[in-house]
Amino acid sequence: MLRSLAFGFAWALAGYLIGAFGGGWLVTKLSSNVHDRSTEAATTGAFVYGPALALIAFIAGFLRSR
Repeated sequence: MLRSLAFGFAWALAGYLIGAFGGGWLVTKLSSNVHDRSTEAATTGAFVYGPALALIAFIAGFLRSR
């Protein structure tokens, strides 16, 4: 059980980093906001895409290691 949690957390960390940077890049490319696009990209990546992908990656890593 502890091994599965460790794998889950490792996958979650990787998923968060991919989600945060990838989500920020995606928002930068697709946003029509011209005044504060970089701020929108940073906060959306850090608070939306990063945690969402971290949760999905944690579940995948936990179930994969069982």
